[in-house]
Amino acid sequence: MANTLFTNVRIIDGSGAQPYAGEVLIQGNRISRIGRGARSLPVAGVTVIDAAGATLMPGMCEAHLHLGWTNAKTLDAIQKLPHEEHTLWAAQMAKLYLDYGWTSGVGAATPKPRLDCVIRDAINSGQIPGPRYLAASQEITVIGSLGDDLLPHLPFPEMSFGCVINGKEEMLRAVRMFLKYGVDSVKLNLSGDNLVPGADALTTWMSDEEVAVAVRETKIRGKRLSCHARSSESVKQAMRHDFDIVYHASFTDEEALDMLEAKKDRVFVAPGISVIIRLLLEDGGDAVGISRQAAKDMGYERELEASVKSMKAMLKRGIRVLPGGDYGFAWAPHGDNAKDIEYFVKYLGMTPMEAIVSCTKWGGEIMMKGKELGLVKEGFLADLLLVDGDPLSNISILQDPKKFLAIMKDGQFHKAPEIHSARTRWSQTAA
Repeated sequence: MANTLFTNVRIIDGSGAQPYAGEVLIQGNRISRIGRGARSLPVAGVTVIDAAGATLMPGMCEAHLHLGWTNAKTLDAIQKLPHEEHTLWAAQMAKLYLDYGWTSGVGAATPKPRLDCVIRDAINSGQIPGPRYLAASQEITVIGSLGDDLLPHLPFPEMSFGCVINGKEEMLRAVRMFLKYGVDSVKLNLSGDNLVPGADALTTWMSDEEVAVAVRETKIRGKRLSCHARSSESVKQAMRHDFDIVYHASFTDEEALDMLEAKKDRVFVAPGISVIIRLLLEDGGDAVGISRQAAKDMGYERELEASVKSMKAMLKRGIRVLPGGDYGFAWAPHGDNAKDIEYFVKYLGMTPMEAIVSCTKWGGEIMMKGKELGLVKEGFLADLLLVDGDPLSNISILQDPKKFLAIMKDGQFHKAPEIHSARTRWSQTAA
C-alpha cells in the first residue's frame, strides 16, 4: 500500500469547522499527519498529489442503503428477480456507490435473506469493490402491512418482499434465522407506508410482544435493531424497545420527540424524504404512472409537511438526522443519493456544512466507527474524496461523480487522480 501526500488542498474535515488550506499525509490505511498552510510535511518515499486548491473531505456515508433494490416500479418486482441475477445486480450497485463517493453505507433491508451478508463479505474479502458495509436482514413485517405482498392463491413465503411473521414464535424463528446468516442489524416494519393500500403511514401494526422478542434475541447476539417507523406511535415503540436506527419518523408528537432526544447519544434517524419529494414535487412519478395529484391523494403531501416539521424539531434537539433516501426505485434510482444532501439544505434548513457533517462525521458514528471514521483527522481511516469545486458554495456538485477527482477508501484509490502535465490545472508527481 503506497503512502500518499495530498498537498495544496482545501480541507473540509467533517467536524463542522471552517475549511482551511493544507496537506494530508496517508500512511497505510490511515491519515498520518495533517499540515496547515504551505508544504510542511516530508515527501520522501510518498506519492505527492498537488491538488491545486481542490477540496479534500471525508468519504460520505449512506445511512439508508438498499443494494438489492433494482430501480423497479414496485416491491414485488424487486423480489421476483432470481437469486443469481440479484446477486450480480447488488454487486454492481456496490461499485456504483463507491463510484459516487459513498465510501460507507448502512444496509436498511435486503429483499432476499442472505443477499446483504453475501455482498458485505465479498466487499470485505476484496472480491468486489464497494463501500464499507453493514448488512441488514429482510424487513420483518406482519400480515397486511408493508412487505406482505403474498397473494391468497400463491401462498409461497419466499415470494414475499418482506419476511412475514404472525406472533412471538414466528418472530423468534425469523430473527434467529437472520442472525445465523450473520446480519449486522435486524429490521422491523413497525408502521405501514403510503405505498400500501390499507396500511398507510399512520398505522402501527406490530405488537409490543412481537417486538420484545426480536429485541431480546438481537441484543443477546450483540447486533443492532433498525425499524421502518413512519407513525408517531411506531417511533415511540422503537424508543421503548431501545432501537438503534429509526427510518422515516415522519409523524412525531412532543412525546416521541422527547423520547428520541433522551437517547440522542445512541439513536440515529434517516428520514428518506427523497421518495416523497420525487413523487410529490418533482417528476419521479412519471416513471411509475403516479401523477402529483395521485401522490397527494396517497397522503404524501401531508407526510412531507409532517416529516419536514419533525426533522427540524429533531435537529434543534441535537438528534442526529442522516441522509439516506430509500434509493433504488424507478422514481428514485441508485446513484441519485446525494440529492438527499441538497434536500436537507433546501427543506430541512441545514447549512451546507451541517449537511456535510450529517453524511461524514455522523456517518462514521452510525457505522460504529466514530473514533476512526468520518473525519479528516490524524489517526482516522483514510476514506477521502478529492472534489473539483467547493461543496459549501454549491452542495449539488456532490451529485456529480465527474467532480470527484479522486476517491480513496481505506488508504487505497478506488478512483486515482489522473496524471497531467505540470502545465495543467493540477498534477501528480512521485517524490
